[in-house]
Amino acid sequence: MGIDITWARDELAQFLKLTELYRPADPPGVMTVSSHLSNRGPRAEIVASAHVVEQILDRVLPRWRTEVPDDRNRTVNRWYQHREAAQRADAALQRDAEVRVRLGDDAPQLSAGSMHPWAWDGAKALWRSGHFREAVTAAARKVNAETQNKVGRRDLSETKLFQSVFSQTAPKAGEPRLRLMVDDGGDTFRSVHRGAMAFAEGCYAGIRNPNSHEDGLPELPEHEALEQLAAFSVLARWVESATLETA
Repeated sequence: MGIDITWARDELAQFLKLTELYRPADPPGVMTVSSHLSNRGPRAEIVASAHVVEQILDRVLPRWRTEVPDDRNRTVNRWYQHREAAQRADAALQRDAEVRVRLGDDAPQLSAGSMHPWAWDGAKALWRSGHFREAVTAAARKVNAETQNKVGRRDLSETKLFQSVFSQTAPKAGEPRLRLMVDDGGDTFRSVHRGAMAFAEGCYAGIRNPNSHEDGLPELPEHEALEQLAAFSVLARWVESATLETA
């Protein structure tokens, strides 16, 4: 599901209104010298609004905490960084589609926030700090752990785990299976589960293992890391939607 642009822009606008900056008048007979600015809205309302706005910013500008300057945050105003990020996010929401069309690239956009929660929740903390390779590895671990939870196994992990759960053989005691469709004895059933097993092996052997075990690898470009994250999102959806079969 895509972001509700109208709602998001309304929330950003309300936050910017609450945090509008002004310089309070000096008390009578007193002259102060300070760069600090106050906000128009009550603190409680600003904090409540910020709770929602931060989630919007995380979707629209995932690295706003590190990319939007905050060096003036302490001296000017507590919400200075949030305000600039909100202004950038509003512009992005308003004009992103137009910019892509004008620049000749109006292809569909892939959002990490719309991926399966097992993939994105495992990755987002590292992703937001720019550690893309480690973020993908964290997502791989999360998908593996949730699969172990679903089938109730701790003795297998990663490639061996998925070879077992997607095996076309009947489940045995202590060896449950995940079924993506009913076993009707047809070619489609065999193809789907053979493909799921091979796909999972590719994710862990071709993505997770090199990311985890190769020292000195350069950081992944963000778009490549997003593609890798999408692979684990696909696998996560298959696992979560699969029917558990036990002996």
